[in-house]
Amino acid sequence: MTTTPTAPAVVPNFDDSASEGRKLAIICSKGSLDMAYPGLILANAALGEGVETHLFFTFWGFDMINKKTMGDLKFTMLGNPATHMPQGLGGLPGMTALATSKLKKSIADLDVPEVPEFLEQIVASGGHLWACRMSADMNHLTEEDLYDEVEAIISASDFIEKTAGAQLLFI
Repeated sequence: MTTTPTAPAVVPNFDDSASEGRKLAIICSKGSLDMAYPGLILANAALGEGVETHLFFTFWGFDMINKKTMGDLKFTMLGNPATHMPQGLGGLPGMTALATSKLKKSIADLDVPEVPEFLEQIVASGGHLWACRMSADMNHLTEEDLYDEVEAIISASDFIEKTAGAQLLFI
C-alpha cells in the first residue's frame, strides 16, 4: 500500500507584529444606510488591528461625508431581495422611512454608532478620510460642504499613490 505525502499543516500566525506595514484602502461608492456600514465597520476593525486605513468617498458614497446628508442616510427595500419582503411593498408611501427606522434601531441595539459618530471614531483611531475630486466637481461641492475631518479632496490617481501596496476593497 502506498501513501500519499501530506502537505504540512498551515498554522495561523497571531503575532501582533503581523499587521505592521499593512495598509487597507476602502472605496466607499454607495450612500445608502445599509451600504455605509460595511466600509465603516471594516475600517474600524482594521484600525483595531493596527492596519493603516484609508477611506475614499466617491459617487453616492459622498452622502456619507456631506454635512447635509451624512446624518440622514436612508435604506430602501426596492431592488434589495435580501429584505425578504415582496418588492412591491417597497414602493408604497412611507416604506423607505419605515425600513430606515427599523434598520437604525437594529444598528443602535448593537451599540454601533451612527455614521457621523462612526467617522469620528475612525479618525480618532488614526483612519484617513479622502474625498474624490471628480465626484466633488460633479456635485459642485467644496471642502466646506464636507465632514470636517476629511483630509482633502483628491483625484483617484492621488488616492492610488497614497495607498500604494494596500489591500483594496470596493464597496
